[in-house]
Amino acid sequence: MSISIFELFKIGVGPSSSHTVGPMVAARQFVRDLEERRKLGNTDRVEVHLFGSLALTGIGHGTDMAVLMGLLGESPDTVEVDTIDDRIREIHQNSRLNLSRDHEIEFNVGRDLLFHKDEFLPQHANGMTCRAFCADRMLFERSYFSIGGGFVLSGEDFSHREQIATLLPYDFNSASQLMELCDRHGWSIAELAMNNETAFRSQQQVKDGLWRIWEVMDASIQRGCHQTGVLPGGLNVRRRAAEMYRELSKQTQQERNRGLAILDWVSLFALAVNEENAARGRIVTAPTNGAAGVIPAVIAYYVQFVHDEELHGDLRDQVVKFLLTAGAVGMLFKKNASISAAEVGCQGEIGVACSMASAGLAAVQGGSNQQIENAAEIGMEHNLGLTCDPIAGLVQVPCIERNTMGAVKAINAARLALRGDGAHIVPLDSVIETMRQTGIDMQSKYKETSLGGLAVNAVNC
Repeated sequence: MSISIFELFKIGVGPSSSHTVGPMVAARQFVRDLEERRKLGNTDRVEVHLFGSLALTGIGHGTDMAVLMGLLGESPDTVEVDTIDDRIREIHQNSRLNLSRDHEIEFNVGRDLLFHKDEFLPQHANGMTCRAFCADRMLFERSYFSIGGGFVLSGEDFSHREQIATLLPYDFNSASQLMELCDRHGWSIAELAMNNETAFRSQQQVKDGLWRIWEVMDASIQRGCHQTGVLPGGLNVRRRAAEMYRELSKQTQQERNRGLAILDWVSLFALAVNEENAARGRIVTAPTNGAAGVIPAVIAYYVQFVHDEELHGDLRDQVVKFLLTAGAVGMLFKKNASISAAEVGCQGEIGVACSMASAGLAAVQGGSNQQIENAAEIGMEHNLGLTCDPIAGLVQVPCIERNTMGAVKAINAARLALRGDGAHIVPLDSVIETMRQTGIDMQSKYKETSLGGLAVNAVNC
């Protein structure tokens, strides 16, 4: 399965890549599938059935909103986030919506958007089935699976997903293959990743696209540092980033560089992004929404506290190198394990983001390929077994703070790796396989169902 960097880093909307971005993409694709079969014009009613984790935590994750936006023809990267609530309210009030923006049908949310909380489709925990009707006659039915990070497969594609990818000139399916290819050609991991990306677009387009990804990440940090109030969803979680930003901004340069003070800024960056995500703001899936704050926080740490143009070169080039390296590592997890918390728990989200960020940071600080692989391995090794147990199905507690922990751990992992010579006992491939096996063994109540862990043991007032 060949993956582009831009599939792992996608501009989207919060709060969840698997439960918001994926279902929006799937619902939009269903309408396109109707159009391709020339059945849209005869459609007068649509049903959407949500199964498994999408049903169990869908309300808290905004799956209902995402499905409606997708049916309206919206895409996660372009939808005007400030208009969503009003448009959803209008659909509820009028029981009407415009499929693909111009074909109006009746849509009663209570009747036509159904949550099957006790049923899982066999292919994946995040399954949904869409049906189109003319009167009482079903015109078309298709199932879709949100497999993590905003990736979506139809039921037909799911069984042969290895055959639907673009062939890459330097494809790799393991860390050992990646390292061997780099050694053979004398490339860094980032250089190999760039050579693969040029199978999709020009080198300048890759550079411009990745810099754009960082600009959106940075913008989410800046917005999060200035927004106040309570996050939506009913938990009454207070936004903390703005107050923290005001306090940290009072520091002198000497105070900022003292002891562990810089880590307060790293935590702030991650908090800001994930509060934006929880508020359904514009963020970058990196590689998921639940873990969207880890990589931006580590890049911001590098930009503000580490980068020296004389030592490290042009900042734009360094950010591109970070994202290319991180993306190559993310592909290994995507191919060989999972980045879906519904499949493997939060080790597949925060754990993978931490591993990716560790590798990216080691790369821009001059690490060898062996040190970069070591950093990625450390980043995941110490997230193995991490559960996903969001309270009330919201991407808030413990998810927001968990991003701060992932970012700080990534910095530590990179520092440990750079202190060594790249030699390490546990290969990255072994850690990825261990994560996959751990995810299989993990009980489903700890995999984004809100049926165990903090979701049932914390007092919800």
